[in-house]
Amino acid sequence: MEQHMARMLYFTIWPDGGEHRSYDRGFAALLHEPVIRDNLRDVIDLSFDQTSSVALELTGPLQDLPLRVHASYRREEILTGLGWGSLDRTPNTMREGVAYISERNIDALLVTLTKSEADYSPTTMYRDYPISPTLFHWESQSTTSIDSPTGRRYIEGSSTVRLFLRQHQNDDLGPSPYLFAGRAHYLSHEGSRRIAIRWALEHPLPAQFFTAASVAAL
Repeated sequence: MEQHMARMLYFTIWPDGGEHRSYDRGFAALLHEPVIRDNLRDVIDLSFDQTSSVALELTGPLQDLPLRVHASYRREEILTGLGWGSLDRTPNTMREGVAYISERNIDALLVTLTKSEADYSPTTMYRDYPISPTLFHWESQSTTSIDSPTGRRYIEGSSTVRLFLRQHQNDDLGPSPYLFAGRAHYLSHEGSRRIAIRWALEHPLPAQFFTAASVAAL
């Protein structure tokens, strides 16, 4: 668990790996940066002070992972925490909003609800929005069909789908973090290429988050 969290911290500091040949070398370099370490401690303390929701631990096969449902994470933390990110495949190389972690058979969906034409091409302006606190409408990538291995995993439920949501792409501090909404179960779909899927969420979305997202979607 501590090694997972250490790697999540590592890629939060160095999304591209920082040109270090190992995690140990990276943290050894951090030991010589007392100002940065002090700033990190201040940010962590501030984050704990501003926490307003209770995060839920994962259970079952994923209970060894440090991610918590209804906690917020940056992309680097998500990909590393799930086992996708490593020194051989750094999180900053991920250019899509979906990631399949074959070692754990997880499909991670990273969704931005409010999309701007300035930041997204017409082919990636997916219609993603909450229908209710426990129902979510999501569109697959335009290249994914129901006959593809990815499409079959979604529809057949042969993988574990984990949903991560954020309202906007950026906030005042840069890229916005994602809320870990937890596990999503397939309910129904429409279309055959760019599949529109209804997911049922195991945990209701936080009320404030859901309200803001609903207004934006309308």
